[in-house]
Amino acid sequence: MAKRAHGEGSLLKRKGCRYWYAQYYDRNGKQVRVSTKTEIKQEALGELRRLMGDRDRGLAPITDLKKITYGDLRKALLDDYTARGNKSLEIRADGTETIVGLKQLDDFFGFKDDNPGVPASHITTDAARDFSRKRTAEGAGPAMVNRSLQCLRRMLNIAREDNKIQHVPKIRLLKEPPARKGFLEVAKLEELVRALPNHLRPLILFLYWCGVRLSEALSIEWSQVDLDARLIRLEDDQTKTNEARIVPLPSVLVMELAKMEPKAGKVFTDINLRTEWARACAAVGLGKRELVKPKDGYAWHRYNGLIVHDLRRSAIRNLVNAGVPERVAMRISGHKTRAVFDRYHIVSTADVTAAMQRVEIAALPPKKPVQHKRDSAKLVQNRPRHRRKLLTGA
Repeated sequence: MAKRAHGEGSLLKRKGCRYWYAQYYDRNGKQVRVSTKTEIKQEALGELRRLMGDRDRGLAPITDLKKITYGDLRKALLDDYTARGNKSLEIRADGTETIVGLKQLDDFFGFKDDNPGVPASHITTDAARDFSRKRTAEGAGPAMVNRSLQCLRRMLNIAREDNKIQHVPKIRLLKEPPARKGFLEVAKLEELVRALPNHLRPLILFLYWCGVRLSEALSIEWSQVDLDARLIRLEDDQTKTNEARIVPLPSVLVMELAKMEPKAGKVFTDINLRTEWARACAAVGLGKRELVKPKDGYAWHRYNGLIVHDLRRSAIRNLVNAGVPERVAMRISGHKTRAVFDRYHIVSTADVTAAMQRVEIAALPPKKPVQHKRDSAKLVQNRPRHRRKLLTGA
């Protein structure tokens, strides 16, 4: 066989090993030597050409995959969220960054401050299935499991975009239940507000009447509130869509805000919101609280019922049913796409019944006005004299 030119790579055998080794240089001039896992020289030559082809396309060599850890993938994910300015990136009290569903992945793949976790080669489709089974057994719902799986899928895709790995394993999500349909009628809202502590009432009224996201509401400061014009201005860096918008205020909320002092700093507070919300909803029949007494640890209450986010659905339903154009309603609530807006626009049985009643009324034939003879004669008498002569001939 003719000698290969410099840069084409080579095959060699190590003493005591039956497999051929492929040897070539990466794009940085560093020598790479990897086992082809075959004793047949022609097959080894094909593997060498494949490896060099991956090198020419900028793909990372397989040997580097063992050096990349879960911690490396995790860091790249957080850096990507920071660079993009994603609002879902959370900062804990200790200053560390996280994303919903990431902590569960950290625990599963063994990541800690002093441990980077498993090699990237261990993150496979089967590993993702094992994670799903473990989280489901722990009582996590499909939606929560999927948030973690989406984080895992994203960090793997980022690694491929950065040419750190060659292939992304298939990450299959669990089937989630249908979107929630909860909403609150105005009459029940009054009961709920009375059951809440005073410091939470302005926040709940704002969420119910204006449909603003909870995170957006909690970022509002008094400098953004104009009680005379009955408006609040949300800045672009406060909204999920990165677009500033004006939110009109109802009279009941204007009165609540006018009573609040001092008017400085944050307008709304969510202190103990989760617990107080569950207590109030249970008190007015909008949910149930069940005491859980584990063998180890503290007793706690499991809540099931209306959630705070249902107030956003209620606000959108109220806006549309009041005849507000959908484009205006979407502007108030902060929705950018019609598909998501439609999912939040909840239609109740009463809405459907009222719609059919309006159809029946519209289908009735128009009534003809009845004109009596006495009214006709009176009409003639009220005409000017020259017009009466033309009408009666007198």
